[in-house]
Amino acid sequence: MTNTGSGYEDYDAAAMRYHERLIGTIGPARELLRDDFTRECLPFAGRLAHRYRGRGEPVDDLEQVARLAMLKAIDRFDPRRGSFTAYAAVTISGELKRHFRDRTWGMHVTRRMQDLGLAVRNARAAMTAELSRTPTTREIAENLHEPVADVVEAIASTTGYSPASLNAPTAGEDGAELGDLLGALDDDLEMIDNRVTMAGLLRHLTPREQRMLALRFHGNRSQAEIADELGISQMHVSRLLRATLTRLREALMTDLRPRCEEPHLRVSADRTTDPVVVTVVGEIERDNAEQLRTALHATVSHDDVVVDLARVPLVDAAGVAVLYDAARVAAIGGHDLTLARAQPWVVRVLTTTGLSRLLSDD
Repeated sequence: MTNTGSGYEDYDAAAMRYHERLIGTIGPARELLRDDFTRECLPFAGRLAHRYRGRGEPVDDLEQVARLAMLKAIDRFDPRRGSFTAYAAVTISGELKRHFRDRTWGMHVTRRMQDLGLAVRNARAAMTAELSRTPTTREIAENLHEPVADVVEAIASTTGYSPASLNAPTAGEDGAELGDLLGALDDDLEMIDNRVTMAGLLRHLTPREQRMLALRFHGNRSQAEIADELGISQMHVSRLLRATLTRLREALMTDLRPRCEEPHLRVSADRTTDPVVVTVVGEIERDNAEQLRTALHATVSHDDVVVDLARVPLVDAAGVAVLYDAARVAAIGGHDLTLARAQPWVVRVLTTTGLSRLLSDD
């Protein structure tokens, strides 16, 4: 044999000599020629097998797979098709990869899922370097042009290569094994009734209350962020959350439908007095501010008006805008608009927004 300079013998020349000797040879002599050529090629199979060592499989098993693959290459090789060395290398590498795919997984996983799992791992590494963060499953799916469901399945299937042993110790100090936990009582089972009941109760809340709870406990939003999204004050969000949770808790304990607090406002005008007294009951906010605007416009255009705010616990930005607008309409008509008996928090809001000039001295 001659050395090719790359560390491998010239198996192409040996294969040609082998096939030349086979011509006209029959019976046991043919088998002897095959055995001699196989022994010459075994070192090459061994070297290819050692490339895959350190991957959890015994080297002896890898060498056995490589040698059997070499026999297949010898029997199937056609000298007219090209290089024997290249053909044998491809055949042996393919059998070794097939061995890892079919024999080393702890659970059966289809070849597509194995290949997709490898693609997902490579894509995640590349996208993490590009985005400077871990990509989402949807982003990986779009990058690979694969359905999100398939990517999720591929990620889950990667755990099938080396599943956890049931004899693995648990985190506790009692010496228990993972298998001891199978069949144990699930502490969350006691919460099933409450979860089912709560799901029914939530449907009876107003759309705004449902959205607020979803933003707070599912979206993990802060009260300030919820206030910005709903267009109300942070204090209003805090009060609404507290009231909604209290009503849900009461309904959960009594199995009654929770009371719904639709944003409402009661506005009444006493025209027997001079000036006309407009009494407002409830919170003045975005959802009901238009109701107050209509009532005030119908009065301030013709009479002096005193707005009694004694039973108004909160005025938000929309309410402030309504009061500003009512004061403007009153001034155009030559009438006065006075805000009376405002609660301390409302006084603070009116002072901050420049409406303190409308507050009565009483």
